[in-house]
Amino acid sequence: MTYKHLTTRELTLIADFWNQGTKAYQAAKLLKRSQETIYRVYRFLNRGKIIEQYLQSYQRNKRRCGRKQSQLPKNEVNYINEQIKAGWTPNTIIGCAEQTISCSMRTLYRLFARGQSDFNVQQLPMKGRRHPNGYVERRGKAGHLGRSIYQRYQDFPHYQHEFGHFEADTVQGKAHRGAVMTLVERQSKVMIVLNVHRKTDEAVNQHLNQWLSKLPRHFVKSITFDNGKGFAGWREIANKHDVYAYFAEVGAPNQRGLNENNNGILQRDGLSKRLDFRNLPDELVIQLMHRRNNIPRKSLNYRTPLEVFLSYVTDEQLSTFF
Repeated sequence: MTYKHLTTRELTLIADFWNQGTKAYQAAKLLKRSQETIYRVYRFLNRGKIIEQYLQSYQRNKRRCGRKQSQLPKNEVNYINEQIKAGWTPNTIIGCAEQTISCSMRTLYRLFARGQSDFNVQQLPMKGRRHPNGYVERRGKAGHLGRSIYQRYQDFPHYQHEFGHFEADTVQGKAHRGAVMTLVERQSKVMIVLNVHRKTDEAVNQHLNQWLSKLPRHFVKSITFDNGKGFAGWREIANKHDVYAYFAEVGAPNQRGLNENNNGILQRDGLSKRLDFRNLPDELVIQLMHRRNNIPRKSLNYRTPLEVFLSYVTDEQLSTFF
């Protein structure tokens, strides 16, 4: 049964009943309250106090009730802040258990929300960027460029558990000046970022061709694109490297959710939309890619994407990626 605090109106009525000489059990019945609750107020008034004093005392006690807010030791606060700067989330910090934290994951999220211990909730990835469940993207009306994503499940029945299936997209800079191309492998969640500089099919094909040419044939089984103009030349890449190409439905970025999520975090890490990507340094792109691939993920049992990726490829193959 949920306990309801006395309201100011109820206290006023109780004071009136007391002044009129109404018995406490009768007042309790009229107010549909416990008799002890009414007796407590009556005893207070019998000591010569007034109802305003009871209200003040009641409010002071009410503020003190409930669980006290958690306080973390200084060494734990310093460790948490260091890991947050490295791109970790409270979920990862608790899940990896590299250092004992004297609170739960939910409590740690609450500490960020309250701003306790100088924690800043704005430092957490994707803060304020999530769409509600059932959200449908309605921007743009570009046509479907190639085979539907639904064909993918027929071509690869074990798609959900196979290594080598990538999702791809482009991220644009300020005023649509320049772009980078991102690819994410679904099993390891490793991210590849190609600094294509311009969002044209020629630039995208050039860099994608260079990257695929370094890999063993059939290492990349399929790539699922969005319907941006930068991927209009997909047939050339698919035919040359024998890669299956698929396209998400128009206005449904959730069909490439892993890729979209990583793009948002990549923008937060440093590839801000306020930058002009036409002259973006390759060193910055590589640095951000390394950072993202070395953060443990809950979905990978708190291993890093790079660790999981290493379990699928040899050291010789790895050198072509990074």
